[in-house]
Amino acid sequence: MALARRRRGNSQVDYWPGFVDALSTLLLAIMFLLSVFVLAQFLLSQEITGKDAVLNRLNAQINELTSLLALERSDRQDVEDQLLSLQSSLQTNEAERSRLQQLLAGGAGAAQEANERAGLLSEELDDEKQISQRALSQVELLNQQISALRKQISALESALDISEERDDAANAKIADLGKRLNVALAQRVQELNRYRSDFFGRLREILSDRENIRIVGDRFVFQSEVLFSSGGAEINDAGRTEMAKLADAIKQLETEIPEEINWVLRVDGHTDDVPLSGNGRYRDNWELSSARATSVVKFLITQGVTPRRLVAAGFGEFQPLVEGDTDSVRSRNRRIELKLTER
Repeated sequence: MALARRRRGNSQVDYWPGFVDALSTLLLAIMFLLSVFVLAQFLLSQEITGKDAVLNRLNAQINELTSLLALERSDRQDVEDQLLSLQSSLQTNEAERSRLQQLLAGGAGAAQEANERAGLLSEELDDEKQISQRALSQVELLNQQISALRKQISALESALDISEERDDAANAKIADLGKRLNVALAQRVQELNRYRSDFFGRLREILSDRENIRIVGDRFVFQSEVLFSSGGAEINDAGRTEMAKLADAIKQLETEIPEEINWVLRVDGHTDDVPLSGNGRYRDNWELSSARATSVVKFLITQGVTPRRLVAAGFGEFQPLVEGDTDSVRSRNRRIELKLTER
């Protein structure tokens, strides 16, 4: 075949070798560009993930184009078509690469922002760690304080148990002393009652059991008419005579009652329910009853009765013996009562 070509060359100008050389040069340039492209695609595939399918597709197309060029070197139109296709694909890939580079740049900005955010979070984490460390220190201190408080509480509970044991013993002693005291008080009350009975019996004998002088319960009662004039608090002559007899009985009683019995003779003044006019010396029945009781006490003191054995109290009209508004009822309620009692 080469011989035939030489023969044809001898007869005419043969352009085919030049064309083949140009086409070879072009193919070599294309191959070089394709190699550069493949290398760029390879490097780009290393930096940008997710584009392996495109590069594989391009490599397959390049391999297919290479095979076609080797088999069909005479088919220029096919080569040009393939070249145009490759150029179009290259432009597409360039556009895709530009887009990916933009995405990469945007990703880099987002990465920078994320790094800054991570730095802030790291600082906050450090602060939280410091706060947690301080909190742990405080918890440890509180645990130590709680332990000390528990020890103190344990000591207090022990002391409380000892104190309760002592209290139980003391309560037992107090109960025993209370029983003894109650017995002693009962004995004193019995003694005082005995002396009261003797005293009232003696008064009954001394005062000749007059109608307007009587015993009511544990009290010796003088009607006010025996001692005072109406509305007055000065003891009259008849009342002085009776009170002198009473003073003698009290003085004799003082010598008989043991000193350890703390007794008093209470003198209570009572009036009826008729209110005073308020124009006299006493404004109301309170003052009148108190003044009458005080007059009796002062008279007994002048007769030699010990003052600390006497008590004066005024009750006005508020402690009547009987209820009613008749003259006889009011007469009974106007009285002086003597009561022998403990102080």
